[in-house]
Amino acid sequence: MQELPPSNSSHLHRLPNQRWQIYPPQAQQADRLAAEIGLSPLLAQVLINRGMDTLTEVQGFVEPESLVLPAPMDEFPDLAVSVRLLREAISQGQKIAICGDYDADGMTSTALLLRALRALGANVDYAIPSRMREGYGINDRIVEEFHSEGVALILTVDNGIAAFGPVKRARELGVKVIITDHHDLPPQLPPADAILNPKLIAESSPYRGLAGVGVAYVLAITLAQDLKKVGGLVNPLLELFTLGTIADLAPLTGVNRRWVKRGLRLLPHSQLAGVQALIEVAGVQPGSSENAPLLNSKSPTQNSLKPEDIGFRLGPRINAVGRLADPQIVIELLTTDDRDLALKRAQECEQINQRRQELCIEIEQEAIAWCEESSLNLQQERVLVVVRPRWHHGVIGIVASRLVERYGVPVFIGTFEGGHGG
Repeated sequence: MQELPPSNSSHLHRLPNQRWQIYPPQAQQADRLAAEIGLSPLLAQVLINRGMDTLTEVQGFVEPESLVLPAPMDEFPDLAVSVRLLREAISQGQKIAICGDYDADGMTSTALLLRALRALGANVDYAIPSRMREGYGINDRIVEEFHSEGVALILTVDNGIAAFGPVKRARELGVKVIITDHHDLPPQLPPADAILNPKLIAESSPYRGLAGVGVAYVLAITLAQDLKKVGGLVNPLLELFTLGTIADLAPLTGVNRRWVKRGLRLLPHSQLAGVQALIEVAGVQPGSSENAPLLNSKSPTQNSLKPEDIGFRLGPRINAVGRLADPQIVIELLTTDDRDLALKRAQECEQINQRRQELCIEIEQEAIAWCEESSLNLQQERVLVVVRPRWHHGVIGIVASRLVERYGVPVFIGTFEGGHGG
């Protein structure tokens, strides 16, 4: 943790200092684990600090393939019902609609289930609410629109767990609803036909840390296994799982750790035209810090991406679209098999991400200037609230995070666009 940066304004010199909290060393336990598994004592101590203090836990973290995983059907109470509903809808030719979200997790989840359901013979479409006009999650408008289009089954991804009203409306209209989500549980669950959420299962479960795309992956693979059509699906879906899981900052423990490790090996040789194009446009080169395009690399040692390649290169380009533009760009990128279309969409992601970077710099500079000119005493207030007009609310969250790092206090940023606060 860094000390707060110096400031030219005297009143900002009194900002609260950040403090180190040193975890007490467990030398004997660290030495024992290090000897039993073949780790350095320092790494063993780090794992103990993270709550892994048994041989089984450490072994599972270091070698995730050694984990003994329970079957998803045994962990998710509504998984069997979800599979049955989807199987029936597919066999009867009923229309299925996916309601996704505009962040990287939600868009990769949507693309994953679109690819899977289409491959399994489903009549499926999707919708993502407008970040600017509607905000997060399924709403009454989307439900009404799906119903008017003859949708028989709605499948939410990365949202829906708090959408009691819209889900109730769907059921009133005779539309079945499966919720797949990973967000915290509300006091009252929606009246869906089935709910898949790792927050509903035991905290000790290896599936507990799944992001929205992880829940979508479990559902897709379980359905494919039930229909005996798994062939050719696992690897492409695993790539999308890996992108969404890392971009959403999901914990790399349990099944996430095992599946992400596999996915990172697959991504450099991706079967998905959109992922190939995104890697090329972003200049990501597996196994190297060089910025050369992947397609120019022939080195046999460059056979895996790193989590930071996704977290700092690929993920932001996907997320930028949800912040500033139409999520359909990303959905087409991740579902098309057309190389030219994939490259076009990847270049759009690149341009939108550059615009996102410019907006962030512009807003951050304005926010810092306002702070420096104000008579703030953050040592006393211990919170920073900045509200300015015409800041793009799709990026102010990023700026707020940067101001937290700069000033060491909780930061709230608001803006006014078109006469409305956000």
